[in-house]
Amino acid sequence: EVQLQASGGGLVQPGGSLRLSCAASGLTFDDYAIGWFRQAPGREREGVLCISRSGGSTYYADSVKGRFTFSRDNAKNTVYLQMTSLKPEDTAVYYCATLLAIPYEVGSCDPDYDYWGQGTQVTVSS
Repeated sequence: EVQLQASGGGLVQPGGSLRLSCAASGLTFDDYAIGWFRQAPGREREGVLCISRSGGSTYYADSVKGRFTFSRDNAKNTVYLQMTSLKPEDTAVYYCATLLAIPYEVGSCDPDYDYWGQGTQVTVSS
């Protein structure tokens, strides 16, 4: 059984930083495209950062470019979303997801991702 466990959310002041984690069981992240998505109240879910299976291509939403970065720890089968210079509009539930059926070098949030974590709440407020 595949499980993705997202964690690391919380309340942070504007300008602050958070690092979200997503740990996997039942699959190896290294084989998959990985996406971080978010959904704010009353809004559709949006792709924040999606990285290709190769790791060589990354899509960033315009709103997070220069502020959010991706990293991974293969030994722990865990991926991370490092978020800096956080803004109130970053407030949302953040999800990690994986996709296997995508070309190796394509980093895109457009496809329907297969497996999803349960989400972790990020609130940016003073």
